[in-house]
Amino acid sequence: MDNVPGYIEATERTRVAKVPLSHLSIEVGHFYMNDLSNGEERIRAQFRRIVPLVRAFTEAAKDEFGPRARVSTCFLVDDYFRSDTDPAEILDKLLRNANECGLTIDYLAREAGCWEVPETGDSAASTPRIKLAEMVRSRIVAEPPEGSNGRRPPTAESGWLCNGRRASDDSGGQALHDEPYVPPEEFGRREHSIFLDVQMWSSYVRKVNGRDEVSIKWSCPYLASIWQLLRLGMLRFNGQPVVEPQLWQPSDGWPTRWWEMPAVLQLNPRAKPFAAYRSLSLLPQRYLGIEHAVRVILDHVQLDAEVIEQIVERGLEEGIIVPPKVTERLTHFLLDGS
Repeated sequence: MDNVPGYIEATERTRVAKVPLSHLSIEVGHFYMNDLSNGEERIRAQFRRIVPLVRAFTEAAKDEFGPRARVSTCFLVDDYFRSDTDPAEILDKLLRNANECGLTIDYLAREAGCWEVPETGDSAASTPRIKLAEMVRSRIVAEPPEGSNGRRPPTAESGWLCNGRRASDDSGGQALHDEPYVPPEEFGRREHSIFLDVQMWSSYVRKVNGRDEVSIKWSCPYLASIWQLLRLGMLRFNGQPVVEPQLWQPSDGWPTRWWEMPAVLQLNPRAKPFAAYRSLSLLPQRYLGIEHAVRVILDHVQLDAEVIEQIVERGLEEGIIVPPKVTERLTHFLLDGS
């Protein structure tokens, strides 16, 4: 009887938890940490331009989803690349200017929360962490072009991901060879190619207790891709949501270090859900390249089929067609002259 195969009841499978969903999540601008550290006029100018846009897109959501359309707003703080700043100084300035401009920010998120988050709402250093960036990296499926000779390291090793076939410069042929140069080519192109090669991470060596240790620095487009997945409610860990917004009250104050804050704070106690069927990002034009890279990355992430099916079905229950492909659920509005 030792070789009798075991079995698992269907009820023993990890259940995929549902997350509350709005109809639309609106990202109300973005600043690099240097913008938030220096002066206030640039912050106020961007917020003043965004207020009427939020109002217009909210009304459009009501036209599409009905007068009770669920719309929430969010803001992502760039603490991953600049964790050396004072949260109290940055956030007091940010929220004061938003309030004075009439902009309601329902949820405040940390970019480092797209890298890793605690398994529970507790942000203590001893709390086990969910390595979000590593988790999503394991789901990236690159498209190897036909005829590839393997000279260039695969995406999982190099951290580079493209939307097509790279140029013949990568073929490893000898210099001044007679073979003609072949330019890069976009997969699924129409008449012409728009080729993009995205660096998702880089590796570096640092000393830890006298020993060399290889560490990874994640790129802005890669973290922004995870940010979009969080906003669309697409990520689970052991079947549970990886991020659950933590309610914040002004009397709570701010911690002295960014990592002591939850990944997502709920600033407005009456806010509609953080995650949504669709996301809209109101961003300065200088983020166009990053958002193009985000779409390329997301097109190569193999998401949990059960999560996709669950959200599509929930949409149908509300009379909403939810595309299974996440990039078809993203919208961007770029601010002129920003």
